[in-house]
Amino acid sequence: MSILGLKKKQPKTFKVKVITMDAEMEFSCEVKWKGKDLFDLVCRTVGLRETWFFGLRYTVKDTYAWLKQEKRVLDQEVPKDSPITFHFLAKFFPEKVEEELVQEITQHLFFLQVKKQILDEEIFCSPEASVLLASYAVQAKYGDYDPNFHKPGFLAQDELLPKRVLMQYQMTADMWEEKITAWYAEHRGIARDEAEMEYLKIAQDLEMYGVSYFAITQNKRDTDLLLGVDAQGLHIYNPNSKLNPNKSFPWSGIRNISYSEKEFTIKPLDKKKDVFKFYSSQLRVNKLILQLCIGNHDLFMRRRKVDSIEVQQMKAQAKEEKARKKMERQILAREKQMREEAERAKEEMERRLFQLQDEARLANDALLRSEETADLLAEKAQIAEEEAKLLAHKAAEAEQDRQRLEVSAMKTKEEKRLMEQKMREAEQLAVKLVEQSERRLKEADHLKQDLTEAKDAERRAKQKLLEITKTTYPLIAAYSAPPAPPEAADLAYDSAPSRLDFKDSDMKRLSMEIERERLEYMEKSKHLQDQLKELKTEIESLKLEEQQQQAGVYSLRNEARGYVQEPAYAPHSNRNSAYMSQRAYFEEV
Repeated sequence: MSILGLKKKQPKTFKVKVITMDAEMEFSCEVKWKGKDLFDLVCRTVGLRETWFFGLRYTVKDTYAWLKQEKRVLDQEVPKDSPITFHFLAKFFPEKVEEELVQEITQHLFFLQVKKQILDEEIFCSPEASVLLASYAVQAKYGDYDPNFHKPGFLAQDELLPKRVLMQYQMTADMWEEKITAWYAEHRGIARDEAEMEYLKIAQDLEMYGVSYFAITQNKRDTDLLLGVDAQGLHIYNPNSKLNPNKSFPWSGIRNISYSEKEFTIKPLDKKKDVFKFYSSQLRVNKLILQLCIGNHDLFMRRRKVDSIEVQQMKAQAKEEKARKKMERQILAREKQMREEAERAKEEMERRLFQLQDEARLANDALLRSEETADLLAEKAQIAEEEAKLLAHKAAEAEQDRQRLEVSAMKTKEEKRLMEQKMREAEQLAVKLVEQSERRLKEADHLKQDLTEAKDAERRAKQKLLEITKTTYPLIAAYSAPPAPPEAADLAYDSAPSRLDFKDSDMKRLSMEIERERLEYMEKSKHLQDQLKELKTEIESLKLEEQQQQAGVYSLRNEARGYVQEPAYAPHSNRNSAYMSQRAYFEEV
């Protein structure tokens, strides 16, 4: 095998990734391609014709560089990664965006890049200008403001203001959104490209717009300075102030710019003025500064010449395109207005149709209700007629019942009268029995008293008799009387006890009579109590029957007359109270 066969085969292509402001693209490039080949490929892909503003930027060590057009891509200090990453960005900025930016894609790319620089605080912007720029950005993204569609919070996910502005004021996200929306609502009718152009017209007046800053020193031992390169010329700044330059060199006043190693020389057109020299940290930075100076100076001189045929054609096409788009927007706006009017008319007709349908439905419902009401009234009339007949029938029955109850009430009154008579007789009998009982009790008390007195007299007589017998009888027998036979003596001695026995039998007989009368009195009292209980039961049953009869009469009268039942009237209440008082009296007896 030959040595040539052992040599590693070199690839013929390499991968490139190009990042624009709104897209990422990958290309397969030939090894021999120059920077211009890749740049033209990207411009054709994007559709960009104003190529002189843009370039391909890549990162090298701690700084950045622009891809050179005339050298091969792989011969430059590009990263060795695969794919090689380039950023397609605006390298040079116009003095007046409205006059120089012709294509819409050019305006859009500038708008996206300047917006990112403002949000990243690479370009200083005041809070008021930030809010106004944010409103144009919202108009470019969302179109005309519609309060029905753009509800509060619709900007919550959008980055519209620099963090420095947000931290400068103690305001909530809703308050910032309200401020932006207030401006946004005033941009109604502005198209997307017009909103982006208005954004750039405001941004080009900012001090740091389009300026590329580089750290320099005026001599090797002097303090640090900043060099700014833009479309107007070169500017020298203090490191702490990028807004107001200490010294400026306009392109029209510069005769020559050159560098040697790290030393950079600016020769003014006026030879009387001193040459300005400064130093940069790296040779690569001087090359970049010189590249930007050459490009900006060329554009500066180009703006002051007559436009080329290509630019004139582009401007004419852009003008025609803008006129066509303006006409289309007018037609679209007219069509939109007509469509909105048609939609409003349609909505009005639909509303009117719905209103008529509602009115028809209400009229139909009213008709149905009236028919239902008529049927219901007819049914009610029939029911009322039947109820009238039924009530008349019930009234007749109630009248018959009333007459029957009146007859019953008359019978009841007669029975009550008889019962009252019986009660009066029983009362009189009770009174008589009470009087007789009291009289018998008094007689019994007298008899007991007489019995007690008789017992006392008998006891005293017996005592005296015993005393006389003991003292006198032996003397009489000894002196005057003949001796009596024993039988006579016994008879004499027995005469006193016989009289005593007679007294005891009377007392027993009297006690027996008193006991017998007491038993008779108790039997009569018990019999009287039984009669009173029977009389009480009969009175209760009569009262219950009378109440039931009265309730039946009143219920029948109420049904016949259609009235609410009134509280039952209790006749003979005085008589019933008299019954109750008599019954209580008998119970006490």
